[in-house]
Amino acid sequence: METYEVLIIGAGPGGYLCAEKASAAGLSTVLFEEKAIGGTCLNVGCIPTKALLNTAKIYRHARDGAGFGVVANDLRLDHAKAVEHKEEVIRTLVSGVDMALKKNKVTVVRGHAEIVGKNGVLFEVRCNGESWLGRRLVIATGSETSIPPIPGVEEGLKSGFVVTNREALSLKTLPGKLVVMGGGVIGLEMASYFLDAGCEVTVVEMLPQIAGPVDGDLAKFLLKEYTQRGIRFRLSTKVTQIDADGVVCETDGKSEKLPCDMVLMAAGRRAVTKGFGLERLNPVMTRAGLTTNDTLETSVPGLYAVGDCNGVSMLAHTAYREADALVHLFQGQRDAVRYGSIPSVIYTDPEIACVGETEEGAKKRGLRVKTVKIPLAYSGRYVAETLQRTGFVKLVVDLDADRLIGAHIAGPYASEIIVSAAMMVDTQLPVSRLKEFVFPHPTVGEALHEALNQL
Repeated sequence: METYEVLIIGAGPGGYLCAEKASAAGLSTVLFEEKAIGGTCLNVGCIPTKALLNTAKIYRHARDGAGFGVVANDLRLDHAKAVEHKEEVIRTLVSGVDMALKKNKVTVVRGHAEIVGKNGVLFEVRCNGESWLGRRLVIATGSETSIPPIPGVEEGLKSGFVVTNREALSLKTLPGKLVVMGGGVIGLEMASYFLDAGCEVTVVEMLPQIAGPVDGDLAKFLLKEYTQRGIRFRLSTKVTQIDADGVVCETDGKSEKLPCDMVLMAAGRRAVTKGFGLERLNPVMTRAGLTTNDTLETSVPGLYAVGDCNGVSMLAHTAYREADALVHLFQGQRDAVRYGSIPSVIYTDPEIACVGETEEGAKKRGLRVKTVKIPLAYSGRYVAETLQRTGFVKLVVDLDADRLIGAHIAGPYASEIIVSAAMMVDTQLPVSRLKEFVFPHPTVGEALHEALNQL
């Protein structure tokens, strides 16, 4: 039986990139995938969501274009056509990943992989009745929608009254009234699309703010923006029961029922660590996922974890970076993932993006900080291209270290501008050096430069 250098379970962003790079580096590699190449991100997450959100953005900009001199008649958002476009995007990108795997001579095995165990230094994985041996085993099984134990949720999932992002992205008909359980990244992005598609949307969030652990100013910005556009928010509210025609909520001890036609479950995600024999290796795990060290190795020598399944940073681009670093380590090179400078984005419209420390988090850590917050209207391009005047850039500086430790942006192109800020945080250059960087004019990113000059 042939022995491979690397066995990888899961072909999402972390798994397929790890396979590509490992094989390209001369390490014989087998990649196992039970469902679809590309994982959640490419098939039912990041990419299809952005396709729908872009359709909604085009529609809304055309609808509201009179202020720019664009007048449209009989305008409508064709949901069926938007879904068709989304599917074409997925097919194109999955085909591209398949080609890259073939080009790099990765052995791809389609089917349910089961870990048999470890004999000496070799791991054994069975799939489709065949055994595969490898010196290293990489777990890249990703994450899945977290389903809270709420009365009625299981019945709702079976009937189709409750859906996850997977089903929501392929709906043939739209609900009149939609309740979104969860005001985090997935909940807000899906709520944004369904609002523009014509649904009446209510977001229920247990925490006192939306958008998870982002800077408070970003959360307030999105809350105000989407409240004005028609989304109803129920904050500090928990769902206690799901009926056949709505959800029962509780706020400050008071109960109310929210009638709806559908419930979207977006109450977070959890690492996938069960169902493929991992318990036979007995690695150390927490509720977040597989515990790994700074070389991405678990407590079992030769067993590694990248992507959502290690619970460190559930972002596709984090998985890419971990895969890249892991292959470098396999080759004997020094590498480490610097999680503190990985940016994150919520692709609403306007977008919000952040990297590094929040003002609240830095002060809680006892750091002596200075913050500056300026409107994006400092950018001439922003003023020319939007009728909004509420976007902003907020920077957090560690005064003792004289470096930028956090950046928070709300407005169009935030997802692109945050890349520059992330590099500034990562390189730890003195603020005086960052002020010397030249930004092209006119760009919205110039507001970042202006904010630096006000420090």
